[in-house]
Amino acid sequence: MRKYKRNMKKIIIALYALIVIVLGGATFVEHSYGRDFALQHIYGAWWFSLLWALLAAFGVAWIVKRRMRRWPILLLHASFVLILAGALLTHLTSKQGVIHLRMGVTTDEYYEAATETGMRVAHLPFQLRLESFNIIYHEGTQAAADYETHFTIIEGQQQTEARVSMNNIFSHRGYRLYQSSYDEDQRGSVLAMNADPWGIPVTYVGYALLFFSLVYMLIDPRGTFRRLLRSPLLQRAALLILIFHCSLFTCRAAAPTLPREQADAFARLHILYNDRICPVETYALDFTKKLYGKRHYGSYSATQVLLGFIFWGDEWSKEPIVKVKRGDLKSQLDLPTYCSVDFFFNEAMGGYIIGPYLKEYYNGQQDGFHKQAAQIDEKLSLVMDLRRGTPLKLFPANASSWIAPTDALPAGISPADSTYITTVFNNLYQDALSGNYAHFGQIVKTISDYQQKHGAASLPTATKDKAEHLYNHIPFATILFMFNLTLGFLALFCCIWMMTRQKKSSKKWETTGNILLLISFLALTFCIALRWIAKGTIPMSNGYETMLITAWFVMAITLLSTLYSPLSTLSSLLLTFGFLLSGFFLLVSHISQMDPQITHMMPVLNSPLLSLHVSIIMMSYALVSLTFICGIVALLLKGISKLRGHREKTSIATQMESLAVLSRIFLYPALTTMGLGIFIGAIWANVSWGNYWSWDPKETWALITFMVYAVVVHTQSLPVFRRPMVYHVYMVLAFLTILMTYFGVNYFLGGMHSYV
Repeated sequence: MRKYKRNMKKIIIALYALIVIVLGGATFVEHSYGRDFALQHIYGAWWFSLLWALLAAFGVAWIVKRRMRRWPILLLHASFVLILAGALLTHLTSKQGVIHLRMGVTTDEYYEAATETGMRVAHLPFQLRLESFNIIYHEGTQAAADYETHFTIIEGQQQTEARVSMNNIFSHRGYRLYQSSYDEDQRGSVLAMNADPWGIPVTYVGYALLFFSLVYMLIDPRGTFRRLLRSPLLQRAALLILIFHCSLFTCRAAAPTLPREQADAFARLHILYNDRICPVETYALDFTKKLYGKRHYGSYSATQVLLGFIFWGDEWSKEPIVKVKRGDLKSQLDLPTYCSVDFFFNEAMGGYIIGPYLKEYYNGQQDGFHKQAAQIDEKLSLVMDLRRGTPLKLFPANASSWIAPTDALPAGISPADSTYITTVFNNLYQDALSGNYAHFGQIVKTISDYQQKHGAASLPTATKDKAEHLYNHIPFATILFMFNLTLGFLALFCCIWMMTRQKKSSKKWETTGNILLLISFLALTFCIALRWIAKGTIPMSNGYETMLITAWFVMAITLLSTLYSPLSTLSSLLLTFGFLLSGFFLLVSHISQMDPQITHMMPVLNSPLLSLHVSIIMMSYALVSLTFICGIVALLLKGISKLRGHREKTSIATQMESLAVLSRIFLYPALTTMGLGIFIGAIWANVSWGNYWSWDPKETWALITFMVYAVVVHTQSLPVFRRPMVYHVYMVLAFLTILMTYFGVNYFLGGMHSYV
């Protein structure tokens, strides 16, 4: 019997590992060969379903053989069986397709995927007739806020009026209809259709049961999590280090520009930028950061830089303001870190010196050398566009569009307004060059009055303006990452000093640390609130914003943990963790390629379910990051024990065990929030696209992450994870799945969930 159990356990482990490997490999296959190939040959293949079925069958058999009687654990594993059963029902019984509607045309046809023929025509049990299709724009812009389709459902003599839009579905007789696309002439609409009467209910019951079981796992008085909270080993936890690097570079600017007072007045004007109406200073900041890599150029503000290029283009083209990042092109051509615009236009070298490399890039040579040439060309294009006046969309032409002075004027503009738009910048130019700054300010005031008169409905409110102005003037991420990492570094030395001298944590330090972390937390909260007000939606739609949210959750969790922790040593440890981890996430947002620009959210993303989904997932990532830090510290302590000799081994072993206890305390709520986040994400996907699981790379890697981290809670079946060293090594390696889920998918694999 014992041998039979061992063999069964080996089979389960092998199946589990094989599925994780297949899932990970499938995302790379999809990246190389396309989504349809992966769906047909992997996710939709019979052997893939068989692997899951075998894992479920052997898992149930293992539970029966072990005579498991604890109902919370039974419910938890039953939820996985239900989820798999629901997925199988969806695969076998659901109908999916697209319906193309044209204005006034009645149809009952939809197109569904067919493995052999590509698409085939099928029929609905009712007919549809398109009545109207509308695109709703954000006020004053051409950025879509929503798409609406109004249609009629016809069944014999009965007619039912219906409407669908993004995140608003219409259900009829078990068929759910979603807004998918539309025809360019806006007289046609494409609806997605899904009919899954069996799979979705069963899957949702499984998800709900999973969430209930995971939450109960945290509150069960007999559960492992509650026992860990009572462990005396928490009094002996220890910590190590994360290192940061920040280099500063300043430049003395000498090119002419407007004084700060006039530049600030111009900065308060509004402009159509990134498909939204915002202050000019927002555009100026993005222009300067993209060009120079910083928010200012020497002593010149971003708006002074922008105005310098507008009115003194020749002089500013000689300034070394174009930052060239390290890369193949920089090293092979021996380029300086900062070049002027004119540097790249050299008649003796044939004109545009990177022109031949760009041609090779667009002909398919997209290695590091040619990609860097394309990146430099993008920066130079910003200047060329500005010289043509293309981005300066300062003048409201009608209720839905703003134009630049060099744009073709739409019909309906009065001769007086037409003359004003086409001549106002010439007047500004004359005043700027002659130094008539008082008159320059008066002209800027007339532009502001023109905007108020002709575009008042599309202008942001005074509250939004103030919020964006304040957000633009305070580099929150830069200040806070330096503040948090510096304090985390100091706290690290304090912990090491107390550990080496076997002293208890100081209550004074804990109080001071909590106050400082609270100040940082409130500052980040203020930053997120300002961005929320300026944007109009909760800031969770790109990588930069989710890094801010993750740092916010780390600090919130730390403050709550130290508040309710009765152990002073644990409080000091958590404070150090909080400073270092939040500083790390803020540092990533500061130095990475994430785009901090404020833009309108895509209509399909404008859903409260998305905000909830991202928030909870980010919370789980923050908690899992703490387990990673515990693992890193434990491995470093192990190295210290080898250097110090045998006398320290007993103490180090105890500390490693303490870190394992602390890590598990973070792991259990991490799994709970991860499971809930996946569940809410599935509901959102079902509401938005009609499919709760589509094997998108982000979804797949989220599942892989959940499966990988779930392994170490099975200490009864896998006693090897009771050994602290094995546990910590596994947790450090497991964190690679988090990095892949967040960064690898976003910036390599792509997919619907990638931040671009």
